[in-house]
Amino acid sequence: MENFSENKVLEWRNSSFKALIPFVVFVIFYFGFSVLTRDFSKVPMTVAFIISSATALILNHKEKLNKKIEIFALGMGNKDIMIMCLIFIMAGAFTASAQAVGGVESAVVIAKAYIPHEFIVSGLFLVSALISLAIGTSCGTIAAIVPIAAAMATSSNLNLGAVIGATVGGAMFGDNLSLISDTTIAATRTQNVEMRDKAICNLKIVIIPALLCALVYMLPVFSAGFEGQTASNIDFLTYFKVAPYILLLIFGIMGVNVMFLLLLGTVLNMAIGISIGTFGLFEGLSYIGDGTTAMANTLIVALLAGGLLQMVRYNGGISYIINTTAHLIKSKRLCELGICFLVGIINLFTANNTVAIITAGPIAKEMGEKYGVDPKRTASLLDTTSCCVQGVIPYGAQILIATGLCAYLSLSSFTIIKNLYYPVLMGIGLLISILFTKNR
Repeated sequence: MENFSENKVLEWRNSSFKALIPFVVFVIFYFGFSVLTRDFSKVPMTVAFIISSATALILNHKEKLNKKIEIFALGMGNKDIMIMCLIFIMAGAFTASAQAVGGVESAVVIAKAYIPHEFIVSGLFLVSALISLAIGTSCGTIAAIVPIAAAMATSSNLNLGAVIGATVGGAMFGDNLSLISDTTIAATRTQNVEMRDKAICNLKIVIIPALLCALVYMLPVFSAGFEGQTASNIDFLTYFKVAPYILLLIFGIMGVNVMFLLLLGTVLNMAIGISIGTFGLFEGLSYIGDGTTAMANTLIVALLAGGLLQMVRYNGGISYIINTTAHLIKSKRLCELGICFLVGIINLFTANNTVAIITAGPIAKEMGEKYGVDPKRTASLLDTTSCCVQGVIPYGAQILIATGLCAYLSLSSFTIIKNLYYPVLMGIGLLISILFTKNR
């Protein structure tokens, strides 16, 4: 078998619509059967990705199968995919250890005591937004908050989809505006603008959608059946069990790496569980092991998606999208729409908003300079659009983490997405800012 270094593989083929066929197969197979059966759990996402991946390997008969397999494997081992998988693994370990020690239940008890019932779902949206804003990652926020949100929903007869949707939406709001998030760094660097300037542009687009989203989650239908309790009934041990969450928040605000935070939280959960006699050392280790293996389905989807998207890019699918978009731009307003379409469609095919921004950024910069779009506006369009798309694709990291952590509740990705109002409202706000703002 011939060996291919990453640099050699990155010598992509000419643009070709044919390269997009595997993704079309995925959409038809996964979405098609799901719509026909009216059940999005009928077709496992892993199977859909296996079939579309096989399609990608069959295409381009002139290329040797061995080479195509190596390219696919290189995509599976992509740095961003591996980092994502590490977060999945650590999220599973932290969640399992927190549940074993009773931290999740304690957090639910405290939340019930201090958050008014009419604000419970909206409160989760805001808490998730603040944590994500502080630590700069939606994935890390979702990993920490979703277990609490899920336990709160099941113990209080709340709408599980709405609760998880609010948590994921809040995490994406914070990530989009955070000065230390990967998407902000990628967007500002590709356009050579200050993070603060880009954040101000973002805020003008998303502040009203975020407020509307918070108000929607305050509707009585979302908090019906919720029963709170008084803070006086909470003992010291309950507060002690949530100490890892509090420390994670404090260190997150300080800018500590999210994987280190999840590892630290797991160690603290172990220490607390052993010290109060909830479990022994080996029992605690078994909980952590079970937590990591519970994320197996999520890991498989992430790896297959990485390989498939590498093949699409190698065969010219991404360059086809870029070239097609560039040819349609004829005015400043169309330029902004084109930038949004460009980064959005790349995000759709890569399932990674940071990668989409890095890929589309240089082209967007040229387009913006040609039609007089302010660079900080371009950076804002890139980041905001990628966040919109990332929130509505069932194979994105955020949705995968949320469904993986709620696998025991049989919560499908589409149940979350249909209750995930923030990306949709943000998309509407973005479109309004382009079409109806003067001097565009």
